[in-house]
Amino acid sequence: MEQARTTISKIFNGEPRSYTRFNLTQNMEGDNSHVEMKLSSDMDDEVEANGGGESIHQHNRPYYPSKLNQRSPKTVCGIVTAILFLFIIGYLIGYLSNRSTDKNEIKSDCPVYSETTLEKEQPVYSLDWSDLRALLKKKLTTGNIESNLKEFSSVSHQAGSSGDEMLANKVMGKFRTLGMNPWTDEHFVKVQDRGTSNKVLFRGNSVGTTEGYLAYSAVATVEGAALYAHYGRAEDFSRLQEMNVDVNGKVVLIRAGLLSFAEKVANAASLNASAVLIYPDPDNNKINENTALFGHVHLGTGDPYTPGFPSFNHTQFPPAESSGLPLIPAQTITIKQATEIISKLRGRLLPVGWSPEMFSDTKFGDEGDNITVEVNNVLVQKKIHNVFGVIKGYLDPDRYMVIGAQRDAWGPGFARSTVGTSLLVELARAITDMIKNDGFKPKRSIVFASWSAGEFGSVGATEWLEGYLTSLNLKTFSYISLDEVISGSDSFKASASPLLYDLLESTMKQVSHTTDATKSLHEQFAGSSWEKSVMEPMGLSHSAYPFQSFSGIPSLSFRFTSGSVSEYPFGTYEDTKQTLDRYTSSSTVKLAKTAGEVAGLVTLRLVHDHLLKLNVAKYTNVIRNYVSQIRTKVESRQMVGRLPSTLTMQWLLSAQGSYDRAASALVSTIRTSDLDDMEQCRIINNRIMRVEGSLLSPYVSPRERPFRHIILGSGSHTLAALVAHLDAIRGNLQSADVDQFRNEFAFATWTIQGCANALAGEVWDMDNEI
Repeated sequence: MEQARTTISKIFNGEPRSYTRFNLTQNMEGDNSHVEMKLSSDMDDEVEANGGGESIHQHNRPYYPSKLNQRSPKTVCGIVTAILFLFIIGYLIGYLSNRSTDKNEIKSDCPVYSETTLEKEQPVYSLDWSDLRALLKKKLTTGNIESNLKEFSSVSHQAGSSGDEMLANKVMGKFRTLGMNPWTDEHFVKVQDRGTSNKVLFRGNSVGTTEGYLAYSAVATVEGAALYAHYGRAEDFSRLQEMNVDVNGKVVLIRAGLLSFAEKVANAASLNASAVLIYPDPDNNKINENTALFGHVHLGTGDPYTPGFPSFNHTQFPPAESSGLPLIPAQTITIKQATEIISKLRGRLLPVGWSPEMFSDTKFGDEGDNITVEVNNVLVQKKIHNVFGVIKGYLDPDRYMVIGAQRDAWGPGFARSTVGTSLLVELARAITDMIKNDGFKPKRSIVFASWSAGEFGSVGATEWLEGYLTSLNLKTFSYISLDEVISGSDSFKASASPLLYDLLESTMKQVSHTTDATKSLHEQFAGSSWEKSVMEPMGLSHSAYPFQSFSGIPSLSFRFTSGSVSEYPFGTYEDTKQTLDRYTSSSTVKLAKTAGEVAGLVTLRLVHDHLLKLNVAKYTNVIRNYVSQIRTKVESRQMVGRLPSTLTMQWLLSAQGSYDRAASALVSTIRTSDLDDMEQCRIINNRIMRVEGSLLSPYVSPRERPFRHIILGSGSHTLAALVAHLDAIRGNLQSADVDQFRNEFAFATWTIQGCANALAGEVWDMDNEI
């Protein structure tokens, strides 16, 4: 444009000038008798008035019309026409010149928004799904995984130690090299270190050094008669009660396995046991008889001394303790120590199926088989770091999923933490490479997280969730755990939110088996019913549990494991590369690559498609099954007068129906929507994302009952607890609080209705029949 101005100025004056201004001056008769032409250099004496839009001339001399005014109208018109013609030619020259310049500019791969594109978002084009699958399989390599396994292997990296910090810096360096803008999250948490004088005496004699320990045990010295209690499950203690075996005041011996140490201790404490000893049963654990066992007994996750809120150093709260801390001491013993005690127990014989294989006639224990347990663990504060990296989405960067892996371990922790950390870094590298070199553009963001203090009960992950719960509830749509993904090779197990079932099943059909490429994982492990063969409940020991049940984020954890009764020696110093290779028949690296493909494909599907692959209809049957059980039991109790007839099932059934209709309506909306309309997809995705979080009961305290999910959580507010409460009412009316049941019943009803309302969308779309 400047070139055009210069050309016109040269024509008139022989030198560059500014824009020319034309002014039609009106004469006294009201007609336009002349045209005044002023150049911008002559405009210094003129000031424009805002009121009437006319020129006000301020001169110190009389005004004289220019020579142009004296020319004939025909001449003036000719000049004006010529000037306009030249102006148009100059404008076209400038426009064409500007277009050629734009064509030479380097275009960014990121979407660019202008004033016109802001009105309607332009779609972000990405690779086809078949291309992504092939790319991921190509990018994940056994060579890189094996290199990572060597780099992240460490003999000692307990939470908050120098070894843990060294690994954190390595992960940080990897993320930085990949351009993932890494950051850390620092927490000051309280954990228990092993006491130097922990002791176990049997009939007054020491059974040997107790190197292992259970963090968060009560610090005390107690003595009581020995009692063998199998796995320490609720049904095991019920069996003891049926046999009139008293648990009160006893030191209970329990074998490891089937449920967490914390749940075993809580079950014993509920019947007034004085202490608990846990040992690795040689029937299930092929380890040295002197191998120590480590773990924790906090019936919860996170720092138990900051329950429900984050352990940031700047947050000053009054002293508090989690309700999940045990009130009785608990300690681990070795196989050799357990053998010495169990082989000498007296009293009644154990039931069929309870007796360890190493003993033919094991007994419960009797008076005189006294055990003394002394626990002197030390409570210390440690600084821990979570490490994060992010791949930002191109369309919805404020919507993200998280992939996480525990970094710390009691000992070498090869299967517990090294494999997961190595896979975390490899997945980050592979997906970053697909973006940089292959044109992949994820619509949503992916956060990669390396957690610390996982051995103490997902402490690092839970503290992060507590610190950012409000924003995470609104923006995080899924979590994938990479912890313990390999502990064998001949079985595949998974725990997940029902929302993720369909996605996991389709993924298993697309990933080849490790040793037989002609078969998919689904063909190898699914059997006649893949849910029964593969899926298992997500329990407190799963590292994904706080994401699912505390934060309401749809979560997935999976593992290749052994189909035999032999359990992998997690929580011992025998968790090494050599041990894992023995359990996987030297296929550890290949299995790691396959596990990476499973996690990677689930991740890519969730960030690639326009709509989130979370099936809200899956909860329909789950809710219906619980409601059906509750209805049957309520009506049967009312028939015998154990529940008042005023308690009606109408509202719970109506809430269930509301969820059914909301889920069906969403499926119908998806079927009839234009899925190329990004705004429409965002609205639908927002409705999908509300489901899991809406199943967290808003009527219970996160501090008292942190796992508020009414279906997958734990506590008296859950649907499973309502069923169990009704069973108690059937057996003994005095043992059950009917009023408490009615409160929990009402709370569950309105939690389901609230979830249905959230899924329905806007308030005018909600079913208000209830």
